[in-house]
Amino acid sequence: MKLHTGTQPFWIESPFPTYPKLERDEAVDVVVVGGGITGLTAAYLLTLEGCSVAVLERERCAQIDTGHTSAHLTMVTDQRLAALVKTFGRDHAQAVWDAGLAAIGQIASNVVDLGIDCDFAWVPGYLHAPLGAGADGVDAFREEAALAAELGFDAEFVDAVPFVGGPGVRFSDQARFHPYKYLAGLARAIADRGGMIFERCPADEFSDKPVSVKANGHTITCQSIVLATHTPLLGNAGTLSATLFQTKLSLYSTYVVGGRVAKGRIPDALFWDTQDPYHYLRLEPQRDHDFVIFGGEDHKTGQATDTDACFDRLDRTLRSMIDGVEVTHRWSGQVIETPDGLPYIGETATRQFSGTGFSGNGMTFGTLTGMMAADRFAGRANPWTDLFDPGRKKIVGGLWDYIKENKDYPYYLVRDRFAGAQGKSAREVPRGTGKVIDSANGKLAVYRDARGAVTKLSAVCTHMGCLVDWNEAEHTWDCPCHGSRFKPDGKVISGPAESPLEPAGRAESPKG
Repeated sequence: MKLHTGTQPFWIESPFPTYPKLERDEAVDVVVVGGGITGLTAAYLLTLEGCSVAVLERERCAQIDTGHTSAHLTMVTDQRLAALVKTFGRDHAQAVWDAGLAAIGQIASNVVDLGIDCDFAWVPGYLHAPLGAGADGVDAFREEAALAAELGFDAEFVDAVPFVGGPGVRFSDQARFHPYKYLAGLARAIADRGGMIFERCPADEFSDKPVSVKANGHTITCQSIVLATHTPLLGNAGTLSATLFQTKLSLYSTYVVGGRVAKGRIPDALFWDTQDPYHYLRLEPQRDHDFVIFGGEDHKTGQATDTDACFDRLDRTLRSMIDGVEVTHRWSGQVIETPDGLPYIGETATRQFSGTGFSGNGMTFGTLTGMMAADRFAGRANPWTDLFDPGRKKIVGGLWDYIKENKDYPYYLVRDRFAGAQGKSAREVPRGTGKVIDSANGKLAVYRDARGAVTKLSAVCTHMGCLVDWNEAEHTWDCPCHGSRFKPDGKVISGPAESPLEPAGRAESPKG
């Protein structure tokens, strides 16, 4: 296979359904401007809420910013967790990573619900030292792993990261997928549910009296607008406020090379280092080989005189890492950063919702924007509204009990299913307390009594399958979903559960 001339993202070689231009006036509940992951996610979720939807895409769906991604799905943000805690406090830092994890969960649910064949897989992610750095940063990696584990994420320090070597942090339950195949499935689902998608139809004019968008000489009236254009349009925001908002965004170009490697040469995982700018790597498995994707060389857009040199440096680095790699593709994309490192997601004008500033987490924060837009128009409270509000002031730490305040939100009903266990071994459970830990058989509710004897039970509530949590004050297992309570030995204290927690092996005798 020869190197493509010019730049050609690997993803867009897959088929994608085509859609017509807007040829007449229409009326819908919501107009979504932009047909990438943000817009198509919002449109699909809005159809599930019973909304009528029209999507306007300037070119072809999923070919611009989404089509030029490397498609990492990770909760881990460009800002280290320790930096988030220092700036925003522990609860807010956890909330940021929770948001990414919830977005991955939404993608996984969509894949299953719609039967989308898009190479989705749960894989580990590795934050690691730059190549050739040796054991530099060991203490920082240890601290990052410990902090992530304390906040409920499945993270551990590793002395030698697979494939790249050197110290780092392993994060379980990250993911990868083929974004073009995924969005083709979402687009078909939108159309199947009565949504309209119009391609090669840039939004030319916005109005708020009535709320409407004009494209291709025709007008779509609506109740609300979602701006899903990566770099936000003015829409119905005032020119001054919208321009000021845009000045808070910093646009960076990032570069990717990709090529064929023999199967098994590289672990199926996500990798990114701590260099500034950092490098990132992942696989896209193929039938008879693996396709490796390697990126980096970020710089402010328009401030590099020789962009070919950025590709060349990546090419040389990748070849030094993998002998015999056959580089076949190169492409560039754009990431948008904000002053505080958090995205802007929320209302930018009356009945106008927008998302931008996703930094290196475009797939997750783009998905999250769609989720938050659907919640907004459905009148449902969303736990990240204030955190990512485009008009926010600096958020500081406080006595806010983040989980408690949002315990009824669907994500928090099942958080521990994919947010990592609170521990990994019964040895971590002190005497006289309980903890939910991971095991080969799923989540376990582990209690160690005052003598040291351990009781292991299934952590799955027998009412409707949520995960119980340990109540330290009452020494009970409590279900956050519907309030069932159990004794340390699993017997029911109060319903709605009627059956005790199921045993998961016999109690261990105290030792020593």
